[in-house]
Formats: sequence, structure tokens, C-alpha cells
Amino acid sequence: MTRRVSDVMTSGVRTLGPQEPLRLAARLMKELNVGSIPICKGDRLIGVVTDRDITIRAVADGLNASTPIAEVMSVAPKYCFDTDPIEQASAMMQQLQIRRLPVIDGEDKLVGIVTLGDIAVRGGEDNASRTLASISTPAEPARPLEMPAQERRQTDPPAAWALAQAHWKL
Repeated sequence: MTRRVSDVMTSGVRTLGPQEPLRLAARLMKELNVGSIPICKGDRLIGVVTDRDITIRAVADGLNASTPIAEVMSVAPKYCFDTDPIEQASAMMQQLQIRRLPVIDGEDKLVGIVTLGDIAVRGGEDNASRTLASISTPAEPARPLEMPAQERRQTDPPAAWALAQAHWKL
């Protein structure tokens, strides 16, 4: 029997609205230990905000923590249906090199999220291994294996954390 996304997905996901502040999204990610939050109008998926969106589109551009999520979220996110076979969701993750997909039902309502972890734990090792291998293919240009010591010092995690705390008033 073909396993469906609904068999492995995480349901009951927390969502936020597009006018909520980035601070709330970051706090919710911390509380839930997740890297993305679906953004909905009612129960309709309109976007996704990720920890990367907050870092690259907000912090890097000097936006403050009260900025509405709508200003930095990824719009028109890729998604799958709860009735899709696991293999189809896995193939989409491979093609797009992403680790999670929102899941909608036949009425276009958000019903969950399926992650690489969900597929690995509940969907079979073969699927997870293939998906992870495709997702993990480095983007071009190729990254150097060793970062020079001077560059490492410039990106010292404690210093970066201190800057983030000051900026976001954490």
C-alpha cells in the first residue's frame, strides 16, 4: 500500500499572520525548536517565514524586530497535498533542495508540514537517504573546505551573537 503524506506529516502546526512582528516569529521558532513558520490568512497558506529569511532579509538589512513578517517572508511557497504519495513529496524536496514542505488538503487549507525528519522516521530509509543526498548537494559556487583563520575570527559566534542580541534587544 502506498503511504501518503498524511501518514507521516506533522499536523497541528502553529501559524502566524502576515502582519505579526518578526520578534513573534523568532520567539515561536525558539519555543517550538523549528526553522520555519507557515504564514496564513485564516487557514489559507500565503507564505512561509524561515530563520534564514529573518537573518538575510531582516537583520542583514537593518530592519527592526517589530517589522511585519510580510516584509521578509517567502511568498507563494511550494507545498504538497496530504493525499500525495510520500515519494512525490520526497521528489519535490529533492528537486527544490528543501527540507520541509507545508501540506494542504483538497480545500486548500493548511493541515500540516512534512519534513525530511518525518520521512526518515516514518516514511522509510531509502526515501530519506535519497532526499538528503539531493538536498545536501552544495550550491554553486563550491564552498572551500577550510576557512582561513582570519575569516574565522571575523565570524566569531560569540561576537555575532552579541550583535544579534543588541540589534533585536534580546
